[in-house]
Amino acid sequence: MRKVTTEVLADGLTFPEGPRWRDGKLWFSDFYTYGVYSLSLEGVLERQLEVVNRPSGLGWTPDGKLLVVSMMDRKLLQWDGDTLTELADLSGLAAGHCNDMLVCPDGTAFVGHFGYDLFGGEAFREASLIRVRPGAEPELAADAMAFPNGAVLCDQGRTLVVAETFTKQLTAFNLGADASLSERRVWADLGGRLPDGICLDAEGGIWVAAPGTGLIRVEGGGKISHELSLSQDCYACAISDDGNSLLVCTSAHTAAADCEKYRSGRIERVDLKAL
Repeated sequence: MRKVTTEVLADGLTFPEGPRWRDGKLWFSDFYTYGVYSLSLEGVLERQLEVVNRPSGLGWTPDGKLLVVSMMDRKLLQWDGDTLTELADLSGLAAGHCNDMLVCPDGTAFVGHFGYDLFGGEAFREASLIRVRPGAEPELAADAMAFPNGAVLCDQGRTLVVAETFTKQLTAFNLGADASLSERRVWADLGGRLPDGICLDAEGGIWVAAPGTGLIRVEGGGKISHELSLSQDCYACAISDDGNSLLVCTSAHTAAADCEKYRSGRIERVDLKAL
């Protein structure tokens, strides 16, 4: 495990999650300020919108509208830059808080959920991956998943890889032209690490934020090429368009009261050229 020195681009956050790079800025959700923010590499932080039921996963439609997961009421929202509207009600398919999301180039969204009341101490139950095609009602995409979390597209969009937190692995599916999923398989066994957010680099490796064990880069089959230790636990990550910066969401706390009290959340930058 290599300890790396990062550049802190933003601090004083509650619990940053769902980072996505877009038009020269990092966009992310901050759970307990109920805001979606953008952040430049120069450290300019802007609050873009409020989601009263707690924002999480982010992504964009082909026409540039922002999709936002609303966690507690289990809805998918759409923001056109001015107005926030409900796109889909996921509560009939999501048994727990909705969480991270991947939006495909055609606008199809894949949304994960907890499967049970994690924060209320309820016993673990398997969850599912929900698919929302443009203009269609939400539907079940994959079931029997152990806390589906971050997701990426690999192989020129032919493979969907999902971090299954509680199976401690990355799970892959073939992604059909109709957004169907097939041939479920293990893309990488993470050897006991708990994957949260993930992102894909230009060489096809996947960076995995694994709270409790650090940040790793893994290749198909499970080969780990990098193991990094940051100043505090990391929960999600994204890469800038030029491939030089790995932006990481970190926090020293996870409980809502502690996140609000201590505001230890940060966006930290790892210089990939220096690794």
